Amino acid sequence: MTVAAAAPQLTPQQLRMARAGLGMNVRDLASRASVAPYTITRFETGRGGMHPRTMLALRTVLESAGIEFLSQGTGMGVRLRDEAA
Repeated sequence: MTVAAAAPQLTPQQLRMARAGLGMNVRDLASRASVAPYTITRFETGRGGMHPRTMLALRTVLESAGIEFLSQGTGMGVRLRDEAA
């Protein structure tokens, strides 16, 4: 399996919503995912794409912090994982 196949695409809106849901700023997320803050800002503002490995790193950090990414079947978005489930 390639990195691209392992990392479903995130939208800029999903990335912003996930950070907001966790109260995480760009610098915190960048530090935890070992990416440059500018990479996140550029992607969120629509001024650039993102390498699949970078997207995977961001997803991993956000999912580990409790974010669930919703697929198109339920509408694109994010939610905080229900810890009681």
